[in-house]
Amino acid sequence: MYTIAVGGAAVNTGPGFTHGLDYGMSIKPPPPVMPATGVRRLLYIVLGLLFVVMAYIGAIMPGIPTTPFVLLASYFFSRSSPRLSRWLKRTPYFGHMLHDWETHRGLRRSIKITASCIIVPVVSASIIFTPLPTWVKITIGCLAGIGLCVIWLVLPTVRQKGEGLVAREDI
Repeated sequence: MYTIAVGGAAVNTGPGFTHGLDYGMSIKPPPPVMPATGVRRLLYIVLGLLFVVMAYIGAIMPGIPTTPFVLLASYFFSRSSPRLSRWLKRTPYFGHMLHDWETHRGLRRSIKITASCIIVPVVSASIIFTPLPTWVKITIGCLAGIGLCVIWLVLPTVRQKGEGLVAREDI
């Protein structure tokens, strides 16, 4: 293994180097962040709670995403309140999503399938059965298509292999 300084940053090269990609292995989570203090801490807690509420609404109502709100809540709690961060990670509904994201930087295939199975009928019903202008229907369809592309093509799939989870870049 060799280390080369590139633009002030050290880059490892040499035999077995995979250009920073971690094929089939877990991604190490970033080091813990020092919690904010004062007004910023209060703002982060309020935003985290708001995003938790939005995530629960998204879990109940089709068409409203859940995962982005959970990730945002985790972001704000990790920077404001270790106690609320631990609570969110231990919730039965959101805990596994956060664990997969922090450990593998991806989503399980079952979550991707569930999201797709909700997005497609809800968006289709919105386009077919609502009296919206044509340009709004086209916009809704395009945004849903972009969302599905992000889910399936951008976010890595975490698949189960034996007992442990393995992150995969390809599907």
